[in-house]
Amino acid sequence: MQRRVVETSFRSTIHPTVAVPRSRLLLLFLLFFFICCGLGYPNLNRIDWRQAPGGMEDVLTYAELVTTPPTPDLNQHMQFRVLVPYLARPVYRIAKNHIGTWDPIMFALLVVNSIFVALTVTVLLMVVHGVLGNYAVALGSALIYLLNFAVPNLRLAGLVDAGEGFFLMVLVWSLWREDYWALPLWAVIGATAKESFVVFLMIFTLTWWICSRKALRRPSIAAVWMVMSWLAALGSMTALQWGITHVYRSPLRFGMDLHQHADYVTHFLSSFRDRNLWYVFFWLLPLALLRLRRLPLNWRLATAATSVTAFALDAYYGGAPGTIGRALFSTAGPLLCASAALLLFTGVGNEPA
Repeated sequence: MQRRVVETSFRSTIHPTVAVPRSRLLLLFLLFFFICCGLGYPNLNRIDWRQAPGGMEDVLTYAELVTTPPTPDLNQHMQFRVLVPYLARPVYRIAKNHIGTWDPIMFALLVVNSIFVALTVTVLLMVVHGVLGNYAVALGSALIYLLNFAVPNLRLAGLVDAGEGFFLMVLVWSLWREDYWALPLWAVIGATAKESFVVFLMIFTLTWWICSRKALRRPSIAAVWMVMSWLAALGSMTALQWGITHVYRSPLRFGMDLHQHADYVTHFLSSFRDRNLWYVFFWLLPLALLRLRRLPLNWRLATAATSVTAFALDAYYGGAPGTIGRALFSTAGPLLCASAALLLFTGVGNEPA
C-alpha cells in the first residue's frame, strides 16, 4: 500500500515514526554547512573573482551589492537579486580586516550560500525520508546533491542561485505537508533571491495542484493559497524594484524588457553544447532515470514542467553559458538526486527499501 501511494503522489499525512529527530537534523545541517564551506574554499584566496573568467561576470554585480547600494538603473536586472548579497553584508563587515588573506566579500557570499545549500539538502533529506521511509536513501540524496559539479562551481562561487534553489525546495516541503499557508511567505522572500523564482513558483504549484487536486482534503483552499503566493511574489518583486529605482514597472513590462535574443531555436540548441550543463547532468541524469518512477508523480510532473519553463526563459532571455545549467539544477536537481540515491542506496541499512 505504501509503495502504491508513493508512486502516484505524496501522502497527505505524515506518519509520526517517519520524522528524523530534530537534534540529528541540526547536526546534519551543521555538517552540510561545513562541507559547503570546504567546497567553496578556493574562492577565498585561490581564485580572483575580479577577473570573472568563464562566464562568471555576474559575480562582479553580486560582490558589488555586498558593499554598495544598488543603482537606480532599470536595465540592470541583476541588481534586484538582493537576498544573498544583503544577507552577506553583515558577514562582510564582521570579517573585513579579520580573516587574513581571505577575500572578505567572497567569504561573506560563501557563508550565506553555504547556509542556503545546507538548508536545501537538509530539507531534501526530510522530504525523501518522509516519502520513502529510508534514511540511507535520504542521506544519500543530500550527499549526491553536495557532490554535484553545480554546488562548488556554481552554488558556492559567489552567485545567488543557492537562494533560489532553497526556496524551490521548501516549496516541495510545504506542498508535501499541505502547509499551504507558508507558500506566500516563501514567495515574498524567494522573489528577492532571483526573478525567475516567481515564474517557477507559478508553474510548479499549478502543476502540483493539477496532479494532486483529487487527493487533496481541500483542493479549493490549496488553490486559494497558491494564487495568493503568486500575487505575493509579483508584489514583492514589484515593490523591490520600485524601492530601488523609484519607478513603477509592472511584472509584465519587466519580463518583456529582459528579452535579448530573437533566434529562440538556435539559442535552445546551443544550450546543449554548454559544458556547464553537461558537467551538472552527464552522470546525474542517467542514474536518476532508472528509478524516477519510484518517486511521487506530482513531484515529477511539477519538476518537469518547471524545467521546461527554465528552457523557455533561457531562450527568451538569451542567457550566457552556464545559465541553463544553474537553472535546471535549481528546478530538477533535488528530484534527480533523490532518484539517483534510490538506485545507489536502496537496501542499505535496516529500514525497508
